[in-house]
Amino acid sequence: MCGWQHDRKPCLLLNSKSNMFPDGLANSSGRVGRNYLTHTATGCYAVMRSTMRFVPIKSPGEQAARMVLKTRKLFIRQRSQTANAMRAHLAELGIVAATGMTNIAKLIAVLRDGNDACLPSAARMALLEMAEQIEMLTARIETLDRKIVAAVKADETARRLTSIPGVGPIIAATARAVIQDPAAFRSGRDLAAWIGRISKRGNKQLRTLLIVGATSILKQVRRAARLPSWIISLMRRRPYTVVAVALATKMARTI
Repeated sequence: MCGWQHDRKPCLLLNSKSNMFPDGLANSSGRVGRNYLTHTATGCYAVMRSTMRFVPIKSPGEQAARMVLKTRKLFIRQRSQTANAMRAHLAELGIVAATGMTNIAKLIAVLRDGNDACLPSAARMALLEMAEQIEMLTARIETLDRKIVAAVKADETARRLTSIPGVGPIIAATARAVIQDPAAFRSGRDLAAWIGRISKRGNKQLRTLLIVGATSILKQVRRAARLPSWIISLMRRRPYTVVAVALATKMARTI
């Protein structure tokens, strides 16, 4: 049934009638129809080329690992949205805290202080619901983090990835789940280009994590940590973000 759905949906879409395309997108003489035929022919030529790379079929275990990472990402996004909403509502009432999840605990403490009369009771009730949601999501994220760390420790390849500076268990688990066949890339440069450098193309999830890991390394400069000379030289000449992207690209090539 799934195969039929994936196989038939494009045909149903391209052959469906409409006021603009009476004979369907594929059969009409309009620009869209001609482009579709051209793209189809291009795809046929590409398949016959020896340099064409195909996406390997994911095993159930690989799909499960990606589901865990995507679930964690979803929880983090929901927690950030709730925290930002709670911070904005409290700012309207004159209660302001610095950005970041570490300062959310201070706002939650204010909400749970029954002796504080600066908050209306209705606002306190609504914001306490947000606070409980944030704490619940935090607990679930920590549970997933423990499971991911345990899975990385049990995987020899993932353990080796964590030896790279800036690569932690989350990045190692994501690289293992996303990069199914490393032999498909001729070099680390090809892998870095596939992940995506400065552009928005490529694998957004892994690219974001690599930039976060590179940023954590650059922050060590303030603690007088010893870094490679090329990073220090680049930080003197280029903006901070450019250096972080360059270091993330270097990490991708190492992976």
